[in-house]
Amino acid sequence: MALLKYEEIAEHLRSRIAAGEFGPGELLPSGRDLAERWSVSRATAIKAMDVLRADGVVEARQGTGFVVTETPVARPAGGRQAGTTRVTGGMPFLRVGTPEWTTPPKHVAETLRMDAETTALRRARLLQLPDGSPHSYVVAWFPPDVAETSPRLAQTAPIVEGTTRYVRRQTGRFPAEGVDVTTVRTATAAESDRLGLPANTPVVVVLHTAFDQEGRPLVCEEGVTPSTVYERVDTYAM
Repeated sequence: MALLKYEEIAEHLRSRIAAGEFGPGELLPSGRDLAERWSVSRATAIKAMDVLRADGVVEARQGTGFVVTETPVARPAGGRQAGTTRVTGGMPFLRVGTPEWTTPPKHVAETLRMDAETTALRRARLLQLPDGSPHSYVVAWFPPDVAETSPRLAQTAPIVEGTTRYVRRQTGRFPAEGVDVTTVRTATAAESDRLGLPANTPVVVVLHTAFDQEGRPLVCEEGVTPSTVYERVDTYAM
């Protein structure tokens, strides 16, 4: 399906932001400039900016215009419990390494309903506390039927609107149910290095799987959080 003009403008700006042409805090072209360049009304240009603002890509600055959002934020895919590796409201994060196609661990392959020899797309990030120190190390695994139709998942550049919105746009699939399995163990050497922990530090591991509207797995995330910063709060009727 062809994009509407405002969607085309939004996608063009989104690509330029992801490529680093406009950095965090930098001013984007004005509505008037966009209207002239694309031969559209100013209202259409502003509608394109509204799409980017709804996706958390840009924000409005009084008297200035639209600027790129300062910090990428990990947003929950639907409702998530407080204290999990993706806290409601989001957290700043750093991308770790480069996305790669590789064989997932056995428990992840089983969760994604994949054969043992099938590869999946691996993306890792480090969620941060307000002072910039590590909160959680999260590895996301995307099955081939999702990753192959969503090519930007394999790029190092940030997906500025968030992976959930991007995958939904590409595939028509969206999270309808989530399953979280929480366990406790000691951190591996690699996890200790990423999180700056002493050897044998206890960590909480949340294996989160998002299923689409037809019950098919969209992504499996394994989040590792030091016990010192993990907290789960449940509120319920008595």
